[in-house]
Amino acid sequence: MELSPVEVRVLGCLIEKRATTPEHYPLSTNALVNACNQKTNRDPVTSHAEREVVTAMMELRAQKLCRSISSGRTDKHKHILDERFHFDEHQLAALAIMLLRGPQTPGEIRTRTERYVGFSSVEAVEQVLRDLAQLEEPVVVDLGRGPGQSQDRYMHLFGGPIDAEVLSSARSESTAAAALSRTDRLADLEATVTSLVGRISRLESELGLNPPATSSSSNSENPLSPHLETQPLDDSGFAPT
Repeated sequence: MELSPVEVRVLGCLIEKRATTPEHYPLSTNALVNACNQKTNRDPVTSHAEREVVTAMMELRAQKLCRSISSGRTDKHKHILDERFHFDEHQLAALAIMLLRGPQTPGEIRTRTERYVGFSSVEAVEQVLRDLAQLEEPVVVDLGRGPGQSQDRYMHLFGGPIDAEVLSSARSESTAAAALSRTDRLADLEATVTSLVGRISRLESELGLNPPATSSSSNSENPLSPHLETQPLDDSGFAPT
């Protein structure tokens, strides 16, 4: 089994939404597209077109991983991993996180599946991952520990065999590209601000709106002082009218 990235994303979304929003499941085509392109709980964030998602669903149906149901004006879509592999809700939750976010440690899976199902401990997550890795046709692989991590990382195998070194390199390149993109955007913003400041200055000059030079005298600091006259006070302490 070797699914494409968009097929992996579709499958992960169907597992997630079945567990987290059962009242809206199975998903309509539009809801499935929105789930695939969701900005939160996704790595990477994508912008798949409806055509791509529909094509992915066709392939997932052909591989007997998903099913579509005709319902009025639109089809409704669901996964059938529990039927094909007899996965329980804990196994499905762990798989969904890896399908949607890539390699994960048991601790990350436990935290990120709180909306799906409760794992009693990190050890419980590790046992689920070991079970998935020891199937006759394994669907999970232990990648070992990443830099600075205290736990092994695990990854699903629905996208085909995993080379840990290649995967780590790809993720590093992705992170570097994202950082470069942010730097480029900041530089563009600074250039735009500089240009706007220059245009405003020229416009003020043309309209004669440049502020006058500031004098160091106390009278110039108080524009009202030239118009005030000192008057003697009467016996009551008030100036005569």
